Amino acid sequence: MTDQNPEITIDTVEEFRTARLRAGLEQIRALIQGRSVDLLSYEEVREKVHAIETNQRQLKDIPLDAIVGSVGRYTDFTRSFFPRQDQRKGRWVRIRSRVDAGGLPPIEAYQLGEVFFVIDGNHRVSVARSLGASYIEGYVTQVRASVPLSADVDAVELIIAERYTQFLQSTRLNQVFPDIDLKMTVAGNYRVLEERILVHQNWMGEGISYYDAAISWYKKVYKQVERIIRQHGMLRDFPNRTETDLYVWIMLHRQELAEEMGWALDHEMAAVHLVNTLSEKPVRVFQRLFHQVHDALTIDAFESGPMTGEWRKLLMETRASDRMFKRVLVAINGREDGWEVLNQVGQIAQWENGRVFGLHVCRNEAAKESRDVKNLQSVFERRCSKISGCGGLRIETGNISRAICDSARWVDLVALNLAHPPGKKLTDRLSSGFSQLLRRCPCPVLAIPQGAGRISRALLAYDDSPASREALFIAAYLAKNWNLPLTVVMVSEKERKKDMLASARQYLEQKDITAIYAEKHGDVAFEIMQTAEASGSNLIIMGNYGAAPFLSIALGSTVDKVLRVFGGSVLVCR
Repeated sequence: MTDQNPEITIDTVEEFRTARLRAGLEQIRALIQGRSVDLLSYEEVREKVHAIETNQRQLKDIPLDAIVGSVGRYTDFTRSFFPRQDQRKGRWVRIRSRVDAGGLPPIEAYQLGEVFFVIDGNHRVSVARSLGASYIEGYVTQVRASVPLSADVDAVELIIAERYTQFLQSTRLNQVFPDIDLKMTVAGNYRVLEERILVHQNWMGEGISYYDAAISWYKKVYKQVERIIRQHGMLRDFPNRTETDLYVWIMLHRQELAEEMGWALDHEMAAVHLVNTLSEKPVRVFQRLFHQVHDALTIDAFESGPMTGEWRKLLMETRASDRMFKRVLVAINGREDGWEVLNQVGQIAQWENGRVFGLHVCRNEAAKESRDVKNLQSVFERRCSKISGCGGLRIETGNISRAICDSARWVDLVALNLAHPPGKKLTDRLSSGFSQLLRRCPCPVLAIPQGAGRISRALLAYDDSPASREALFIAAYLAKNWNLPLTVVMVSEKERKKDMLASARQYLEQKDITAIYAEKHGDVAFEIMQTAEASGSNLIIMGNYGAAPFLSIALGSTVDKVLRVFGGSVLVCR
């Protein structure tokens, strides 16, 4: 099916959000009732019942209630075909818009007995279900089951064991690794393992046997992903699956996400996203539902974002290396000041042995295919060729700050050009996309003004608040791992006798970090920037907005003042 870029309206976007909410509610009801809302995998069913496709194909009306599975997208929708992932929004909304523009072409499906499996048209089925339709037109291919299979679980396990035996016979992995355990709950997925070994064999070069490729694949690829699965405790999120099940999910999920986003994602990124979007743990299901409802009801300007310290907690739980900023997102605007940010990020990627991911936000879907965007991609690739670990450029549409925040879930740091800092006037602060981004972004934000030089010395603005303690955590890391000289300043409006820097000093000394300490009195933003200038610091590290959104908008904040005036880079921490 080809998309014809129909007009997309706010109403169709809202319909998608409603469908996503219904998916969440369906999952919650299923958890309470102890049943599954997963679509069936056609390949799994075909393997189980030894089904054979025939040449019988006809156009007919398909009862939507009889569609129970899919050939390739059975993890993307619930049993009622409501979308389970936000990544489906663009295509879903375009297809919904086509309904009003003249209807949809028939889907393609297999019919096995009285049930149907979608070959092509999953999003059309989802849209039809959300509109309350009972039937959908489709070309149906009959499938004949040569060996009927009862619901006896032992019979299912027998088929899986038989397929696993065939896999071991072809790879002989159990002869080299006697304790190997590659059992799965889906027999058809052994075909995915065989395909991954063939890909690895081609990568190794000519003259490598399938047997040798299987051994290398298991040691260098499978075991690496297995470590990620164990580090993240993924079996707790998918208790009815095996590690090899999860390996297959991660590989397929990574491939699909890369095609969807245009980024060369690594295994760990795909694994984390899989857990966050599809985990079966009740607490994660409720979290996803809460975030959906909260996001739908909250005005962007008053969005407070994640809780202080949530970023660090997630980092500690999921980080597999000792590097804090392994993945950096840079917003690309196509102007020279945007390319300056990419150069700065290249420095960070070198320090962190990390990867750089680009994001460009267009006005609409049509602009994504324009010549300007094609040229932008070419320039990005050329400039990024000088940076080791470039992860590609993602093209998105819509609100810039929202798009950056959504993409920030994949990375450890967001870097962007400080072309439009929050203004002085109330109306400017209320409409500031930069302020909205700082409040909503789930990870630290590095704001880089035009002309900012290479980061060489850092100043930490500290006041012992929760947000500044997060800044202290990052400042200590940068001082130690980036070898940055560090100055710590605390500013109070009135002179105080107590040593307010004692906790910061103690923390840094425990980590064997030497710093210069200063206590100042007066206007907070002014004294921070004065101290930065005096110490030669071209990076200020500070906590995010301390007050509630409506207060910081109404009264202004130290963060806004520093962003407006300071000529160096500013790292704002959650």
